[in-house]
Amino acid sequence: MTADTPTLTVEREIEATAEELFDAWLDPESLAVWMRPGDIPRTDATVDARVGGTFKIVMHGSEKDYVHTGTYRRIDRPKKLVFTWVSEATYQRETLVTVVFQRTGKKTKVILTHEQLPDEAAANSHRGGWTSAIEKLAESKNG
Repeated sequence: MTADTPTLTVEREIEATAEELFDAWLDPESLAVWMRPGDIPRTDATVDARVGGTFKIVMHGSEKDYVHTGTYRRIDRPKKLVFTWVSEATYQRETLVTVVFQRTGKKTKVILTHEQLPDEAAANSHRGGWTSAIEKLAESKNG
């Protein structure tokens, strides 16, 4: 990684087990519920949950659809998930997302790091998106 490729980190403690939260990232039905940042009303997801497997997440916005694709690089249940992330917001360039799940009593800390972003605009866009999506993940587990 070089200094000109921004990295962002989003952290959130959620009252759920690491296993529940980890599985929510690999289950297409679960992803469709919580991977709806901002005002996205509906999301569709397909997942081939194995190292080398791919995913496709389509966020259906009111004006247009936002397609996100990637490949799973590491699946270490329930501790760590690493995958590539390609979208319009990354200018169709491959970026890297690592999600770590740390049990803290009755809660689990979710630490998401998104690396190799093309510029600060992409980093800022994704920071807001990931923060919103993880908040909805927490709501889906607490509601």
